[in-house]
Amino acid sequence: MSREIITKWSEQDAAGSRDSGNFPASPEAPPPTGKKKMDFDDILEEIGEFGRYQITNYILICLPVLFSAANSLTYVFTAGVPNYRCKVPGCDNETDPEYSGKWVEEAIPLSSHNPYNEQGFVPDQCNMYVPYGNVTNMTCPLGHFSKNVSKCDSWVYEHNEWTILGQWEITCLANQWMLSLVGTVHFAGILMGTVTFGLLADRFGRKQIFVFCILLMSVTGIAQAISPSYVVFQVFVFINALGTAGVYPLAFIIGVELVGRKKREMSGIILNYFYAIGEAGIALVAWLSKDWMIIQLVVSAPPAIFVVYYWLVPESVRWLLAKNKNRKAEKIIKKAARMNKVVLSERLLSTFDEDNLVKDPEEDDDSMGTWQTTVQICKSKKLVFRSLNLFYNWAANAFVYYGLSVNSTSLGGNKYLNFALVALAEIPGYTLAWIAMNKIGRRWSLVGSMLICGITCMTAAFIPQDARWAVVTLFLIGKIGITCSFGVIVVYTAELYPTIMRSVGVGTSSTVARIGAMVAPFAPLLAIYMEELPLILFGVVSFTAGALALLFPETLGARLPDTVEELQAL
Repeated sequence: MSREIITKWSEQDAAGSRDSGNFPASPEAPPPTGKKKMDFDDILEEIGEFGRYQITNYILICLPVLFSAANSLTYVFTAGVPNYRCKVPGCDNETDPEYSGKWVEEAIPLSSHNPYNEQGFVPDQCNMYVPYGNVTNMTCPLGHFSKNVSKCDSWVYEHNEWTILGQWEITCLANQWMLSLVGTVHFAGILMGTVTFGLLADRFGRKQIFVFCILLMSVTGIAQAISPSYVVFQVFVFINALGTAGVYPLAFIIGVELVGRKKREMSGIILNYFYAIGEAGIALVAWLSKDWMIIQLVVSAPPAIFVVYYWLVPESVRWLLAKNKNRKAEKIIKKAARMNKVVLSERLLSTFDEDNLVKDPEEDDDSMGTWQTTVQICKSKKLVFRSLNLFYNWAANAFVYYGLSVNSTSLGGNKYLNFALVALAEIPGYTLAWIAMNKIGRRWSLVGSMLICGITCMTAAFIPQDARWAVVTLFLIGKIGITCSFGVIVVYTAELYPTIMRSVGVGTSSTVARIGAMVAPFAPLLAIYMEELPLILFGVVSFTAGALALLFPETLGARLPDTVEELQAL
């Protein structure tokens, strides 16, 4: 998925998918005599599955997702590598130096990595020729420089682009790992934040943790912009990722739990559209400012206003009912009914009586049942291999998805436009996933999208340098493919685990995916050795994952497995 990967699969969502036509409903034991088991889906059918109340709150929930997406990928520009060269004393203007000049090729050797591009001569980043004598008045006469090379200690940046590279002089090839490490630290924070805030949201409620995560993201994002050193900056990158990790998953859960079963797929897809637009927005801000501090402040300061959501956004009614907070749930339902212009029936209102609460007898046995189910799966070679296959597919998806996003700025042409196009490619990607899953099934949707990504990436790697439009086109098709794959695999994984460990299965798979995401920022460094190597690697990883996905069973139209025996029968 294009965002912080969701580690919690809602059992209500699974039931909603089963009841929406894809799966036959499984029978449930009736509640004890004289008591009513409250079904929120039935409540939603009465008040309206996606009425004015849900639309209003859904829009509110989607707005922070724009900034969550932006914070997730700001490091692409804040820790980016602008074009730069040595500052030549006596030749460069001290107050307003220009990156290009007629004398530059005389004073600075060619870049050993990429000596020429569409703009022509590319100067070395950290070496300059030694002059025969002192240069004054910015004359830099021809023939004034020897062919002896020396290291420099100050630099000139193209278009005055300013990133942390210039802020703390993280220059030259030997230090580029420090820039890639920013992305890895970010994804390490995402990993910890997703697990931590998922548990806290189950304990203290969706809304409170949602608001807290937004504020944490905002405050630490601002702190990054004013960090006095690289180490302090990295500390705030990690903490910022903790907060960012909670925003999208909780928005997804609140949004999905707010609407009826027939609208859940649609609500999830729209949330992903907002995420894609938020990612593309970073490119616009970076292009207009070209200053990493401004970028960080623009994407981090505005979310502080969402503190008002503590009073505006309702708590998840499903969570309130699960915690037996019936009176609070009743108030929200009545407010929703008023906004949707619906009169609630007495039958529905009576279900909120405290005496009618029914505790799910399975709640006390969840942990033991999950452990026993895990042991059963580990005893089956077939299911162990299937789980390992899922883990590889998740890691491959995350590695390629984030790798393509980071590598988009290394393509020829306008890097801001390339990044924006790659981000917006997620919109058709998720739309394709939505359609394909229900038309051709989960397996062929996953296999096809991964193979499309693999083939386009490897093809793009061997396109001639002067056909940049073809490279970008293939790159975009690859991003659509990997986005489609991510959209499919979340649903697919939930359908390939039994009910009692569905949350654990999706959560574990998502955690493994973080390993791929943490490695992805280093992929562009491979271009130092061979420019086409990152795309070749993305292609091979995608192609391998697509081939292995052929071994999964098809689950379209199948009943969600409740036991290990049913899982083995797939």
